[in-house]
Amino acid sequence: MTSDQAPVLWPFISTPGLPPTGAQIGVDHLSGGAFYADPIGWVLNDQIPVTNPNIFSFGKPGRGKSATTKVFCLRMMDFGYRTLILGDPKDEYESLCRAFGVEPFAIGHGLSARINPLAIGPLGRGWSHLSAEDAQGRAAIVFSRWLTLVRGLVGSQRIGERRVRFGPSEEAVVKQGLQMLTGYTAGNSQLTETTIPRLWHLLDEPTPELIDDTRYASARHFLDETRLLRDALGQLVTGALAGLFDDHTTIDVDWGAPIQSLSLSRLEALGDEAVGIALTCLNSWGRGMREMADPGDLRIVVRDESWKQLRLGPEAVKSFDADLRLSRRDGDVQFAVAHKPSDMLSAGDSGSQAAAIAKDLLHLADIKILHGQDLGVAVELEQMLGLGPIARDIVTTWAMQGKGRALWCVGDQQYKVQTILHPAEQRLTYTNEAMAGGG
Repeated sequence: MTSDQAPVLWPFISTPGLPPTGAQIGVDHLSGGAFYADPIGWVLNDQIPVTNPNIFSFGKPGRGKSATTKVFCLRMMDFGYRTLILGDPKDEYESLCRAFGVEPFAIGHGLSARINPLAIGPLGRGWSHLSAEDAQGRAAIVFSRWLTLVRGLVGSQRIGERRVRFGPSEEAVVKQGLQMLTGYTAGNSQLTETTIPRLWHLLDEPTPELIDDTRYASARHFLDETRLLRDALGQLVTGALAGLFDDHTTIDVDWGAPIQSLSLSRLEALGDEAVGIALTCLNSWGRGMREMADPGDLRIVVRDESWKQLRLGPEAVKSFDADLRLSRRDGDVQFAVAHKPSDMLSAGDSGSQAAAIAKDLLHLADIKILHGQDLGVAVELEQMLGLGPIARDIVTTWAMQGKGRALWCVGDQQYKVQTILHPAEQRLTYTNEAMAGGG
């Protein structure tokens, strides 16, 4: 048999080694050599079974998941990568930001930072000089991003036990409203940035033009048919997150800095659903800011506590899905962090559309870092990730016996890796300040 096949039956025969490019993470205990991580380099190398640079990191709390994520971001900076933390629910990245002289942006009630998830972003630059064809192409991208966002936000709202529906009629109304508010339907030479409150007010007090363009018989007919849509948008404007994502962006992000972070720790008291909605808004805004990134502008986009967004239902899952699918185009490494693979299924009941979509997300990340898990998770490791008994035992035994131990799945190849931290990195990656009394 070949060396690719041998490790299946004889685990002491190491997996074919990866080239020594990218960040040196630690030691590969199967080969005894150093282990290097280079997601985009792996995609570009036809000898490595990786088609996208996305990463999912799973692990029980306290197994070194956060430290591995941070040292990966830190060490990849030496290779021209910058890091964007799109929502830090626990302020875990503050120390790393401040080590580079960057102050994280904090989002919360009473703070000045505002994020407009309907920001046009770089695609709005030079609009008046575009040809009609190019302007239509850019508009299609912008409106598609906004529709994905609004669909996710509306679909996250509940009426009793049911989520608000966002079907073709609701999509047509929202799209037409956004096109009117931006001046696109009037053929303006420059799009006007709008906000969620302005969209809500337009739908609450529809103009005759909007009613006619969306084919409703009368204003009463329009209002009756769009009541749930309008109520869901109104809840976003007047609910727990009022004042945070409903006005123009007030922060000035230095995209040339080595790292930028948006803190959501002030929202923790509002509950997981509010944090999930905030993550959805930030993810859409971040995707918009990365459109038309300069060639070679490589970025690691960290999505911590991603399960909170997935729990908002199928439309929020689709929004997350859209971000992962653009990684090859944008040159980004999407790095999603969760506790265990079944967190992906928290989007809905077993067998539901949301759960099926969320499960499929696992296939959008060819790189998976599996830190230590309890034996109770062993079955889902095999069923959801297709791990054999040897790999499963590595995750539930060896990886549980020390921090920073993980099984790295690179395509269909597996590596038993111990992350090695420098003493300076240990201080930057320490996450137990609260329990240690600030020490």
